[in-house]
This record gives sequence, C-alpha cells and structure tokens, in this order.
Amino acid sequence: MNRVYNFSAGPSCIFEAVLQKAANQMLNYQDSKMSVMEMSHRSKTYEAIIKECEARLRRLMNIPENYKVLFLQGGASLQFSMIPMNLMKNKKVDVINTGQWTKKAIAEHLKLGEVKVIASSQADNFSYVPKVTKDMISDDCDYVYICENNTIYGTAYNYVPETNGKPLVADFSSCILSKPCNVKDFDLIFAGAQKNMGPAGLTVVIIKEDLIKEKPELPSMLSYKIHADNNSMYNTPPTYSIYMCGLVLEYLEETIGGLENMQKINEQKAKILYDYLDSSKLFNNPVNKEDRSIMNVTFVTGNEELDKLFILEAEKNGFVNLKGHRSVGGMRASIYNGMPIEGVEKLVSFMKEFEEKHYV
Repeated sequence: MNRVYNFSAGPSCIFEAVLQKAANQMLNYQDSKMSVMEMSHRSKTYEAIIKECEARLRRLMNIPENYKVLFLQGGASLQFSMIPMNLMKNKKVDVINTGQWTKKAIAEHLKLGEVKVIASSQADNFSYVPKVTKDMISDDCDYVYICENNTIYGTAYNYVPETNGKPLVADFSSCILSKPCNVKDFDLIFAGAQKNMGPAGLTVVIIKEDLIKEKPELPSMLSYKIHADNNSMYNTPPTYSIYMCGLVLEYLEETIGGLENMQKINEQKAKILYDYLDSSKLFNNPVNKEDRSIMNVTFVTGNEELDKLFILEAEKNGFVNLKGHRSVGGMRASIYNGMPIEGVEKLVSFMKEFEEKHYV
C-alpha cells in the first residue's frame, strides 16, 4: 500500500509499526479470541492493558508518585471547563495568551470566574511566546494557565514560567512525549491523545494529588476526585484509545529508547524544514526563531493563490493536510512523533521543486 505523508495537526499520523501491531491483534488480542474493542473494561485482560499503559507513561515521563494519571474523555476542550471547576477557589486565574487554544480556554474560564491575561502576543499575530516573571503573577489567582505548544501559530515555550508559588496548569496536547519534561515544574498537565499519543477519544490528565479535592457540588463525571478514586474506571473508559496509547508508549520506550532519543529525532526533523525555510526565497516562517515549535511548522508564500496551488500540488504528490488553520491561512506541517524523517526530507524536496517553478 502506498501511504501518504500526513501532516495533519490532529488526528495525526501514528507510527506505522504501531498500526501494524494493532492490525495483527485486531481480531484476537493475546489469545482472548476477541478484539480489545469488544472486551469488557472490567475484565482482567483489559485491567492489565490500562495498568501497563499508565506504568509506561510514568516511566517515560518520570512522573512522580504524588501525581495521579487520569485517562478521561471529552478532549482537551472539556478540560477548559473541568480545570476551573475543580481548581478554582477565589474564582480567579492568570492566563498567558498565546493563541487560539488559550483564547478558547479563557472563554470557558470566564463562565466560571475571572480571568486576568497577564501577557499576550495577540498584537503580533501570536508570532512569539511572551516572557513572564513571577512579579507579574496575581496574588489572589488560583493558578496560572498556559498552552505549552501552539498548533495553529507554530510557537512553543522555551522556558517554564515562574508562578510565584501558584500552581502551573499546562495544555500539552500538541507536544506531550515529543521530548522530556520535568513534570515537577507543573501542577497539572493535560493532553488530547490524537497528536502524539494515539487516536482521538482519550484525554490524559497528570495532576498533583494535593490539587484533587472533594467537590460534591460537581457532576460526578466532571470531578477529578471521583475519577482518581476509581482509577479512571468510574465509567467505561475509551478502551481502544487507551490500548492504542499503550502501544505508542511501548514503541517509544522499547524501539525509540525513550524521550531523549525522540527529542533528537524531532529536532532533526524540525531543523531540516526550518533550515530550508530560512534559506528559501519563496516560503517564509513568521515565528520568532527562539519560540519556534518542533511539532508544528507554519509557512506562507505571501500570495494566497500561490498558497492554494502549493497545497493542491502537494496533495497530488502525497503530502496531505498541509493547509494552515482557517484563522491564519498559509500552510502548516505538523511533524509529530509519528512523522518519519523521510517524510520531512521528501516534503522539503518537493518545496524546492515548487520554488524553482514559481519563484519570480
């Protein structure tokens, strides 16, 4: 089968070896005579799957024992509401606004409390990540909220904000597992799985235990405590997505050799693409260099019709989902963990050919 190179921002490409293993186990998982899709989440076989998934994630990310790992549903977007519902006391939060996803989180937070945007790059079309110091943090805020990597604008944090003792909450949806991170720097990390962890349907929350409080006024499905007390099995979890996440984690751990090695591969991929963009006379990357994402690379020609032609020609040549987000236009290559180096190299070769034909 001739597979395309899928540069989608999510759901995104998955390691082919993982897809093949899942295909081989589709009808009969470990001699159970059934698919993981079919088995009870209360069965011993599935219990082993979810426990191993958590264990591998803890090893890969070096998650401390005083953090809970929750396998939830509703996407990262549900966390925009679930986080303030569970963490707000003073009904106030500080946010660093770096793009569409923090703007959406702000909108949901405002339904439940007050939001203070302590820094924003909106005036410059979110082309950089603002630097925040601890003196900028509000004395009465419940926590500080950030989006670690910004899929739409192609920026990423190159530092951990000082929060003056306030909890730091971070959306890691588009960069989790791309490189090592010190989990202790954060009090809550959350991520939709559909970029670096597997298929859509699973949301992972890594939360410091002392943030998990009894909230009897909350609906049960929106309570971190209820999910934590029930080991993510309060209701039927997204069983197949968790199984697939486990296979991805297995591949990262046993084939890639850990997140340090994954980082080297990701940085190599990003360098290939950014080096070309920096030398190109046709294409341009609008992001401040020190804030460039290694997961999402945005670029434009400066001519909307030429952008459209590039996207069309790219698709004909097997490079799909390169169209930029509707709010910014242009192009975007999402080069998550599952994208092989070969895919980036071939994309750059195609871009060079396109530039030769169309640069005047």
